[in-house]
Amino acid sequence: MTAEPVRFDTKIAVLLRDDLAPWQELNVTSFLVSGVVATDAELIGEPYEDADGTRYLAMLRQPVVVLAGDAAMLATAHSRALSRKLETAVYISEMFATGHDTANRAAVRAVARDSLDLVGIAVIGPRNAVDRTFKGAALHR
Repeated sequence: MTAEPVRFDTKIAVLLRDDLAPWQELNVTSFLVSGVVATDAELIGEPYEDADGTRYLAMLRQPVVVLAGDAAMLATAHSRALSRKLETAVYISEMFATGHDTANRAAVRAVARDSLDLVGIAVIGPRNAVDRTFKGAALHR
């Protein structure tokens, strides 16, 4: 018996700048997704358990789409996300030189919105709005 696929009303998507080193891609993605998760505790499912009864941490209830694009694509998607009032997380290049949350927030606060050197953004929102926000971005490889 095959279960029918679940279709979520919302979509979570991450857009990474296409010139990042692999360690940067992973770091930025994890930070951005943590921001999305912080918007709603309902995004987290139940804890996992294996057949032996070993318990594991709960994770997101829905998939995350990871995309890639150049700096211009990031700027466009950022503008679209804000104009659509989507919940948005940002990661800027200056954050690679910081070592903690307070310094990260200070780095973002020091730069005007249109001057942010974005290396990644994440959004959650209605599926169609998220799809339109990231129109033109490629799936990350």
